[in-house]
Amino acid sequence: MQTPGCRGHQHEQVNDREHEILGLVAAGLNNTEIAASLHLSVATIKTHVSRLLSKLNARDRVQLVVIA
Repeated sequence: MQTPGCRGHQHEQVNDREHEILGLVAAGLNNTEIAASLHLSVATIKTHVSRLLSKLNARDRVQLVVIA
């Protein structure tokens, strides 16, 4: 699965769960809403979002949405 806007090696580092979370961030859901929809803890979602920010070299959630 390729996320439009992901650049080469950065995309390859993003796993399936992170792709799923990236899609939900792009849909406008906050961490609490994402956690509830995936039956995960808010702390787990924060970890995934933090890893996405790092892997995709994004400054914030807005840049994640642009990448998505």
